[in-house]
Amino acid sequence: MNPHRHQFDPAATGALQGLRVVDLSRLVAGNMLTKVLADHGAEVVKLEPPEGDTLRAWRIKGISTTWKTLSRNKLSVCLALRDPAAIGIVKRLVADAAMLVESFRPGVLELMGLSPEVLHAINPALVIVRVSGWGQTGPYRHKPGFGTLVEGYSGFAAVNGFADREPVLPPMYMADGYAGLYGAATAMIALRHAEATGQGQVIDLTLFDPIFTMMEPQLANWKLNQTLKPRTGSRSTNAVPRNAYQTRDGGWVCLSASTQGMTEKLLRSIDRAELITDPRFRTNVDRVQHGVELDAIIAGYIAERSLAEVLAHFDAAGVTIGPIMDAEMLEHDPYVIEREAVVEVPDDEMPDGWLPMHGMVPRLSGTPGILARPAPRLGEHNHAVLAPLLGEAELERLRAAGVVRAA
Repeated sequence: MNPHRHQFDPAATGALQGLRVVDLSRLVAGNMLTKVLADHGAEVVKLEPPEGDTLRAWRIKGISTTWKTLSRNKLSVCLALRDPAAIGIVKRLVADAAMLVESFRPGVLELMGLSPEVLHAINPALVIVRVSGWGQTGPYRHKPGFGTLVEGYSGFAAVNGFADREPVLPPMYMADGYAGLYGAATAMIALRHAEATGQGQVIDLTLFDPIFTMMEPQLANWKLNQTLKPRTGSRSTNAVPRNAYQTRDGGWVCLSASTQGMTEKLLRSIDRAELITDPRFRTNVDRVQHGVELDAIIAGYIAERSLAEVLAHFDAAGVTIGPIMDAEMLEHDPYVIEREAVVEVPDDEMPDGWLPMHGMVPRLSGTPGILARPAPRLGEHNHAVLAPLLGEAELERLRAAGVVRAA
């Protein structure tokens, strides 16, 4: 049996056991936020419309891999959310919940009759997380807010890529991921306050703010020198050498020698100790000014050797270098396997019956994350969640009326 294959354990509990989160969000940021909470034992009830969360439509060979990996440990209730009776169900769920997460365009929650004022009248301690592209206030509050737009607007794309080519947007949901992780931390801060005071609050979580924060100190640097940071590919404008280099057999490595001691160690390891006192490379300031020249020397050394030879050589020398990995390499990588960065869980839709997905992040020593259940089918937990809330007769009436939907 593969030791990194894990069965789901519905009885597993985590540090957030007993915490109910009502999740009205769609797409990545909200799902990333609630995944962190669900992984640590929170009861995350996803309220989905009849068409389901948009992530269900992101398919590879017919399988919703993004949904499966971001929605593990959650419950799904399917409601016709445009029906007033469905809004009544939301209000009843909120009554004993700790948190509500939504990602509608600003103003939509109010139009649904679920404004923060209404929700706090029901449950004063409720933490309300409002995820949007640009925020609940400001001149762009009504604009669509996909992560791509804020990855451009934040300044990230302007410095990403090569000087002689177009700015490069990330090929993954970077802004959404930052927002989801920032949001999980912020939600727990607000929850701590609510538990201490009985007072909930609204978190205005934009996709823009977290990635913009990660770009620090771009405006301070601009104010000081009035110079825009150029696109330098994988090189750094702060420390040299730092780049991606190709090996003789077509592999790639990333190398960073951002301290004086590491640079000197690197130069000795390639038998170029004389460059330590070369005026072009003596200090980091000198190296930044002559980065292209130093890169050419390092690249030439690496290009003459295979990936295995390069890694072995620099590892023995204590130089900070590593391979640039792709998915094929990661699948069998000993570090990834040993650390359980990836685990496999049962999944009937996968060809071999096992779905690889990320392991637990963050890692807690006393209350590690859990694998309680796979990502739910649409409406899978209608009865489990709603029968205790509404009673069997009312639940059946709402099913017959089309308010509660089956998968």
